[in-house]
Amino acid sequence: MTRDEFLHRFQLNPAPKLKRPLLKRLRPAAVLVVLLEQHGELQVVLTQRSAQLRHHAGQISFPGGRQEPQDKDLYATALREAHEEIGLDPSSVTLLGQLQDYPVISNFLIRPFVVFAQPSQPFVRETREVAEIFTVPLRDVLHQHQHYVYRLRRFIYDQVYFIPYQQRNIWGATAGILRELADHVYPERQFMYRPLND
Repeated sequence: MTRDEFLHRFQLNPAPKLKRPLLKRLRPAAVLVVLLEQHGELQVVLTQRSAQLRHHAGQISFPGGRQEPQDKDLYATALREAHEEIGLDPSSVTLLGQLQDYPVISNFLIRPFVVFAQPSQPFVRETREVAEIFTVPLRDVLHQHQHYVYRLRRFIYDQVYFIPYQQRNIWGATAGILRELADHVYPERQFMYRPLND
């Protein structure tokens, strides 16, 4: 998928209206869905979290984190956290839009911001928080027929998405956000998935 194709689809299609559970006391957080264009193909930037972290240790995630008092808004939160975690210069980022807030079991409400980045320097990971920085072709994670869903019963979060890619397994909030991005970009295919249970 090229930058122009993504922009056309992302801006043309209306954002899906999703029903969310009404939860109290969720703490605000934000992530950047960072897109890079390499050889005419978009890549999405992901990190593997350090095994030493208290929340979501070892999981694959977007750069981002919780809002701090000095952040003027959640976009500032996402930019600050991405700069801290992977060394992304905020001046190299162009905001395209945002997805719907995403609640997670660790009591955060995550706001995903979709951005293009043209970094002038390689990413540098913050070793205490990030074990690895890597990219995945956007086209590979936007195909809903490659998404798996595990349905939960008697639980407020009623389904968990999984997206296998090579030797990795993207799951949880990261896979859920990618799923919602896929449904935004390809609304005609949004009900395609593979159930892991009935």
